[in-house]
Amino acid sequence: MEKTDSARRVSLSPTGEAFELPREEDYEREFTRLKDLADRHRAAGREIVVVMGVGFVGAVMAGVVADAPPNEAGEAPYFVIGMQRPSTRSYWKIPYLNRGQAPVEAEDPEVAPLIERGVKTRQTLTATFTYDALKLADIVVVDVQCDYLKANLGDVRNGHADIKALEESLKVIGRNISPACLVLIETTVPPGTTEYVAYPIVKKAFEQRGLQSAEPCLAHSFERVMPGRDYVASIREFWRVCSGINAVAREKVVAFLTAIIDVKNYPLTVLDRPIESETCKIVENSYRATILAFLDEWSVFSERNGVDLHKVIQAIKVRPTHSNMIFPGPGIGGYCLPKDGGLGVWAYNTLMGFEDDIFRMTPLAIDINDTRALRAVQLVRDALRNMGKIVAASRVALLGASYRQDVGDTRYSGSELIVRKLAEMGAETVVHDPYVKRWWELEKQDSYPRPGYSMARFFRNQEALRDIAVHHRLEEALEGVDAVVLAVGHAPYQNLDPDAVVGMTGRPVAVIDCFNLLDDDQIERYFELGCEVKGLGRGHVKRIKDRVACRPARP
Repeated sequence: MEKTDSARRVSLSPTGEAFELPREEDYEREFTRLKDLADRHRAAGREIVVVMGVGFVGAVMAGVVADAPPNEAGEAPYFVIGMQRPSTRSYWKIPYLNRGQAPVEAEDPEVAPLIERGVKTRQTLTATFTYDALKLADIVVVDVQCDYLKANLGDVRNGHADIKALEESLKVIGRNISPACLVLIETTVPPGTTEYVAYPIVKKAFEQRGLQSAEPCLAHSFERVMPGRDYVASIREFWRVCSGINAVAREKVVAFLTAIIDVKNYPLTVLDRPIESETCKIVENSYRATILAFLDEWSVFSERNGVDLHKVIQAIKVRPTHSNMIFPGPGIGGYCLPKDGGLGVWAYNTLMGFEDDIFRMTPLAIDINDTRALRAVQLVRDALRNMGKIVAASRVALLGASYRQDVGDTRYSGSELIVRKLAEMGAETVVHDPYVKRWWELEKQDSYPRPGYSMARFFRNQEALRDIAVHHRLEEALEGVDAVVLAVGHAPYQNLDPDAVVGMTGRPVAVIDCFNLLDDDQIERYFELGCEVKGLGRGHVKRIKDRVACRPARP
């Protein structure tokens, strides 16, 4: 991780604002600024916390720590330095934070004032590009991305964990921190990472500095951040699991989390070893992914045998033991569930060195969920076919680009696969989502989420998707379309009037319900208007269609 020396290179924010990357002479001046701030805050009794990585999790985590309740002396307990690598892709986050502006978009109204309060009012938050900030730290919170890269769609076994960025960050940490500094890994990592990867890296760095007897103070506590209106609360007011590599680390991580989280109402769970904390996150997300994948086969069964699976699920959920049944919609999406089980499988074979194959359900669930969105496209095809049309000659409106309702997060959304498969089949697609401003996975598919790893690589005919704009006026998106896909359960889609929809499309259309957004009366009305309706798990629509066909049309 070398210093950047380029006066001409800039980092562009999502709004297009350009920020010149730091030059060689900027680093010394920046460290002087940080040291002056750290000295002043340390004199006031505050510990210095460096949050490494100010992305989706790290930016808000930095704000929460900077906003921690007063200690016994009535003072803010921490001064926080958010640290981000000065790359063309990410450097803009630093000037954003330093002017009190959140570098992440969120539906939670608390995010923006949280960051502004830390920077401008409490003055307990700043941001930097220099790794020399680690020299000042009492605590380092690591929020560096750890990904799982799949070589094929629907085959998680043919992939690997990408921990290179984390390993490089740990090397930098080991070269700079004081031996007493607590290093808290908050990233979701393969089980064993803290003990089998982080410890040897930091220990070796200490020895190279002549600190042979120093033991790294490492801990793990995974985040449970959820996008949406409870973004901040999912950090500050939610249950946490933690562990330390030794007794000192456990004591320090418990003290730190107790100072920033409402442990009175959301008590900490302290496990013996980091591998247990790491496994906890993987099992937690694998369990959820598995119960979602379980319903995929029953969804297809229901579609083919006249069953409304949603009514079946509601009938089952009256039993308290089955109250957590969740219909998966067109895939599960989000950053965690599509990959976390793969981290566990990879760790077992790679970090632990076992050669046998003990995992069956975990990878299968990921594979099922990864390809479920393709079923929605099959329903589009079948509905259009029933109307005498083909996908390749049709214009399709996708309502909902994000991976879950009422948020603007498009990471690994099922909607992305729907659009890509429709493009492969020759359809023209228009997109509407009230929460999404830019669909980066399409717009920057050559480089997002990283070069060579866009979902575009699994499909043909993807070039035109770079030009797709997300509409925010429904009438514009629906005008002249042949099919409407209700892909996400956003509030504005919950009670769309069939007459109004057909009025906006200007003609009868194929309607595909991916999330039980249509009740039976609405389905019936669509058929009366000459539309075709299909839905994931909604096999009973054929009965409604036959009933409408047997009576005179309603005006």
